[in-house]
Amino acid sequence: MTALRSRMIDQMKLRNFAPKTHQAYLGAVKGLAEYYHAPPDRLDGSQIQSYLVHRIDEGLAPSSINVAICAIRFLYEDTLGWDPLKLPIPPRKRVEHLPEILSGAEVERIFEVTENVTHRALLMTTYAAGLRVSEGVALRVTDIESERMLIRVEQGKGKKDRYTLLSERLLTELRAYWRRFRPQPWLFPGTHLSASAAQRAYEKARGRAGIAKGSGIHTLRHCFATHLLEAGVEVVVIQKLLGHASITTTMRYVQVSRKLLGATKSPLDLLRVPTEPLPEEPA
Repeated sequence: MTALRSRMIDQMKLRNFAPKTHQAYLGAVKGLAEYYHAPPDRLDGSQIQSYLVHRIDEGLAPSSINVAICAIRFLYEDTLGWDPLKLPIPPRKRVEHLPEILSGAEVERIFEVTENVTHRALLMTTYAAGLRVSEGVALRVTDIESERMLIRVEQGKGKKDRYTLLSERLLTELRAYWRRFRPQPWLFPGTHLSASAAQRAYEKARGRAGIAKGSGIHTLRHCFATHLLEAGVEVVVIQKLLGHASITTTMRYVQVSRKLLGATKSPLDLLRVPTEPLPEEPA
C-alpha cells in the first residue's frame, strides 16, 4: 500500500465513511493513476480535468462520474490539502430520474411467484417496512419488536438508527417463517443472505411475474412510500419511516403518485370547447 493511499484511508476513517464509500473512492483514484501511469499527487489540475472529460466521452454513467469527482476532490482537497481553486472541476448538473412504481396487484404477483420461503419473507419485509436492501439483509431476529409493532433498523444510511412499520400481515408471515427455520441471530441467514442474493431473488420473481418495469429490489421501497402516500399518510411520517434526512427527497414520490396526479384535472377539461366530431368512414 502506498503512503498516499494509506493517508486517504485514514482521512476516510476519521470521517466515518462507509466501507462502500472507501471502495468507490479508492477505485476512482486508482483509475486516475492508471490512466497517467503516475502517482496522483504528481498530477496537475489540467490533467485531472482532462481525465474526467475522457471518462465522460467514454460514456461513463453520470452517477459514476459524480462519484469520481467526489473521490478526486476528497483526495486533493481533504487528503493533500489543495486549495479548491487549484482544482478546476466545475459543478455538474444533477440528473434526476423518477422511480418506477408497481401497482399493488403487481407487488402481490411478485410475492405469489416467489417459491423460496426465505426469499419471499425477505421481499415482503422489504416492501412492508420500506427497507433498503442493505437494511433488509442485516436484520436480526431481535429487531422485530412485535409488542410495539415496530422494526428496528440499526445503522442505516448515514449511520443512523430508526424504527419503521411492522405490519400485522408481515408479522404473521415472519412467525411462520421463524417456526420453520428458527434463524439466529440473523433473520435471513444463508450464512447471512447477501445484498446481491436479495437482488437476484427479486429479479427472478419479477421475471416470473411477467413484470417489465421496476428493475432492482429498491423498487419495493419506492412502492412502500408511494402506496403509503396514496393511502393518505402524511409526507413527514413517510420521511421518518424511510430515514430520509431531507423531506425534499421524500417529496419526489408526490410526482409518481397515480392517485394524487390522477385526481388533478387538466385545465383543458375546464374549458367549454366542443368536441370535434370524428370524420365519417368511407362507405
